[in-house]
Amino acid sequence: MNGPNANLTPWVTEKFISAAPAAAAKALGALATHEAVLLLKPLKAEYIIACLNPMEPEKAAAVLRRLPSRQSAYVLARLDLRQGAKVFAAFSVPQREKMKTLLPAPVLRALQDSASWPAGSAGALMSTDFLIFKTDARLTEMIEKLKLLPRKKLPAACLITARDGKLKGFIRTAELAFYAPSSTAGSVMTDAQGVAPQSPAAQAQGILDGGQPLVPVIDENGVPLGVLAEQNLLFAAPERKKRFGWF
Repeated sequence: MNGPNANLTPWVTEKFISAAPAAAAKALGALATHEAVLLLKPLKAEYIIACLNPMEPEKAAAVLRRLPSRQSAYVLARLDLRQGAKVFAAFSVPQREKMKTLLPAPVLRALQDSASWPAGSAGALMSTDFLIFKTDARLTEMIEKLKLLPRKKLPAACLITARDGKLKGFIRTAELAFYAPSSTAGSVMTDAQGVAPQSPAAQAQGILDGGQPLVPVIDENGVPLGVLAEQNLLFAAPERKKRFGWF
């Protein structure tokens, strides 16, 4: 990694992952773990996630074990749920216990419970990468946090919960500019309809078709575990392909 081309290495690795994430995962997976870590550690999280999603879970777990703990937890929480659950299970017991202290409670619950959710269910298809704010959060606080995200990572909406974590509503990201910055999230939010993780994907699709920008997946206490958007459901049912003319 030393020498005149050292600064090109992260750039080349990012381009490789962007162009062919599965091939990049295979190539980096064939390296010794410390070599893969040297290539991945300097990259933005979005590239590490894209590479680890198609990687063999045991190898992905070995890579995450060697990243800084908070970086590792951030990436793990944003892997595809099925992959994240397999990677989490591949950790040693001490590593799993450490991750439990770093992962948000809803993400940890999803990783532990996902094996019990049937294929094609809301829980199996949901993403655990979403933003939550409390009802008393000021819109200025929300805007400042959103400013830190890359433009392509901006969510369609942010979830709003009560102090006890129960879902209360959502705010469309594009509408934040139309409200007074001093307003609280609870005063301008729209009521949200959620689904249980065991629910069929068609139930969530019906809510999206009704105009809600994303569908929260909530546990029995009303606490969000993840979200479903059109991209999560696009290929979940054959009728969706037919509807849009994709065969």
